Amino acid sequence: MGSLPDEFYRISKLPPYVFAVVNEMKAKLRAAQYDVVDFGMGNPDGATPRPIVSKLAEAARNPKNHRYSVSRGIPNLRHEISKRYARNYGVELDAESEAIVTIGAKDALAHLMFAVIGPGDQVVTPMPCYPIHQWGVIMAEGQAVPLPVTSPAAYLNDLEALYRKSVKPPKLILLNFPHNPTTVCVDLDFFREIIRIARFHGTMVLHDFAYADLCFDGYKAPSILQVEGAKDVAVEIFSMTKSYNMAGWRVGFCLGNPKMIQALARIKSYLDYGNFQPIQIAAIIGLRDCEDEVHKICHLYERRRDLLIDGLNAAGWPVEKPKGSMFVWAPIPEQFRGVGSLDFAKQLLEKALVAVSPGIGFGPAGDGHVRFALIENHHRTRQALRSIKQFLRDYKGA
Repeated sequence: MGSLPDEFYRISKLPPYVFAVVNEMKAKLRAAQYDVVDFGMGNPDGATPRPIVSKLAEAARNPKNHRYSVSRGIPNLRHEISKRYARNYGVELDAESEAIVTIGAKDALAHLMFAVIGPGDQVVTPMPCYPIHQWGVIMAEGQAVPLPVTSPAAYLNDLEALYRKSVKPPKLILLNFPHNPTTVCVDLDFFREIIRIARFHGTMVLHDFAYADLCFDGYKAPSILQVEGAKDVAVEIFSMTKSYNMAGWRVGFCLGNPKMIQALARIKSYLDYGNFQPIQIAAIIGLRDCEDEVHKICHLYERRRDLLIDGLNAAGWPVEKPKGSMFVWAPIPEQFRGVGSLDFAKQLLEKALVAVSPGIGFGPAGDGHVRFALIENHHRTRQALRSIKQFLRDYKGA
């Protein structure tokens, strides 16, 4: 009698999930009644703005909204995201051919890779990176070509060098600014150079703009679609997850180049019927009426950033303040640099009851850092800072 294989083709390519080690430790500590302050996952803790929730409840009571929706997203929602881009970035989008609704940013990114990447196609990916940025390429049979994200200027130099050395140019450049996990931010001139290079070589560009609205100290993150000619080669993914505290709602968009949008639409037509329609109707209200809430959410993250980083610096852990994202990318304290990010994160969890994401989970280039997500309130953050200060003091004493 035959048996099922021990490994499956695509699953066998995926590495063990590094974050699972910390998550398992965290679960055991909590089961033993320990109070763990958790900065691990970038999972917004705030409530979704009330007008969005009210509209969802109203729309969900209408039986007409209980049927299948459409995989491209309902027209009014595509028109509303187009209006937001016109208001916020001066970008004109055709809601029919240049906008598609997705079930969150991951859906957009992973399925776009399946739509436009073939076996062996090279995709320039950030290093370190959010896991789907690398493994989405690999699952689609592409070849990820990691490029370090240390500074915008260094990235552009490395990209130019890559094109000079490559026998054939990369098929796609995958970007993410403000960057997760490093929090590196860029200006519009950076994107102008990316588009110039991409148009010259006939390379597609995908920009994951998940942290578009989480910008601090007067910085405003640009959209790559603001660059003249960007829509010839580029698409941008925008998500309502962080800007509107809508993580569980799974509402994202892919916007820009019509050929790439059409390819994604065709793949999605085989895979899903779109989000539950009341969610899409509620999302329209968010985009139309809740911009003040977006500013409040951003301001909250900025205050949490200041509290955490000021506290870490006071505890003897030097960290710079990021201009964007909902994260702090902290170099491992000097006395721990030899142990690596996973062991350091385990020690911090075990001895200080503070959970962070080990940098190695974002690839080998992240191993000198840990990532804090700004998802704990002020009281809990102060509690964590006291524990971290004691932990660092005890270690120095030892």
